[in-house]
Amino acid sequence: MLDLILNLKSSIGWFDFLDVAIVAFIVYRILLLIKGTRAMQMLTGLGILGIGFFLSSTFELYTTHWLLSYFFDYLILIIIVLFQDDLRRALTHVGKNPFFAGASAEEELLMVDEIARASNRLAKERIGALIVIERETGLKNFIDTGSKLDSRVKAELLYSIFVPNSPIHDGAVIITGGRVAAAGCFLPLSKDPNIDKKYGTRHRAALGITEDSDAIVILVSEEAGEAHLVKNGRLTTNLSEQELRQSLVALLDLSDGSDSMPRRLRGWFQTVRNRPRQED
Repeated sequence: MLDLILNLKSSIGWFDFLDVAIVAFIVYRILLLIKGTRAMQMLTGLGILGIGFFLSSTFELYTTHWLLSYFFDYLILIIIVLFQDDLRRALTHVGKNPFFAGASAEEELLMVDEIARASNRLAKERIGALIVIERETGLKNFIDTGSKLDSRVKAELLYSIFVPNSPIHDGAVIITGGRVAAAGCFLPLSKDPNIDKKYGTRHRAALGITEDSDAIVILVSEEAGEAHLVKNGRLTTNLSEQELRQSLVALLDLSDGSDSMPRRLRGWFQTVRNRPRQED
């Protein structure tokens, strides 16, 4: 055993570790790209078929093994057909900024300012709104349910989307990479049976998406005329424009803004930062 370890140590160099690290990083970034999409569900299905192929060989289930072997003979073609849209989207994503696409800190600060201004105006006029900021967990499945926009985050745009006479005012706006990806998106409702009965569908949708992902949601209640912030299935209510801005800056790690927060926000902020994220 000791000889085996010594032989492995002598045969593995730093370039081998570098090679493994690069491959692991690429696989990790690819998984982040497809997380939250139909591609992940299809990969799960292929994984189940792969397990079935292995078990059919182990337990000598000849007919099942023969059928699955024909399936896997054409695996490359099947992957290209099944994942053509996801492959196109991933290559476009890599082409824009290889594996590191996303808004800069300066762009995110401008985005936060626009969101805070829009939310404050919507709250004053008692216009309901749901604004979702995507983080690491992909929200492409939910983006596909809405109207694609791909535009800069502007307070005037967000306000015009949620005014009652807008054709896409129902549903949520999803922001990804510092841009408005889509509006009128449908979100999953929270499955928590202990939610206060006074909360309606909009509140339950905001809680639901943050229970299933690491997204941040700005919720404007038309009944109360208040802006709320939702993260990790936890909600803090009645935020002023400045409080909302400070909270978003802190949650997005744009600066260490927690010390400048009002006292009533500090406990909530620490709770959502320290709470383990729920897995699917």
